[in-house]
Amino acid sequence: MTEAEVVKSLAALAQPVRLQVFRALVIAGPRGMTPSTMAEGLGIPASSLSFHLKELAQAGLVTQERASRNLIYRAAFGHMNELLGFLTQNCCEGAACEVDAAADACNC
Repeated sequence: MTEAEVVKSLAALAQPVRLQVFRALVIAGPRGMTPSTMAEGLGIPASSLSFHLKELAQAGLVTQERASRNLIYRAAFGHMNELLGFLTQNCCEGAACEVDAAADACNC
């Protein structure tokens, strides 16, 4: 994953509605969700949701598939994992890292 892809992905997630949509798709898992289901469940107008889904798709964070007359959106788990890997690849100089939640720090 390039630094430019990371910046684009993080910028897409830095908007509250897009973060909410992405998290809902992560929870939905591989079955994904239709825009109407997302709009209803998240209380987002369909026109606004369409814009946010387009931004997430352009950042590589969601995929879209046509199933009959419906569009199904899914979180792009591979991309998400690459993003997380990029952010943590140099943690503890490449050694196994255990997080001490109480101290909010790494125990390297």
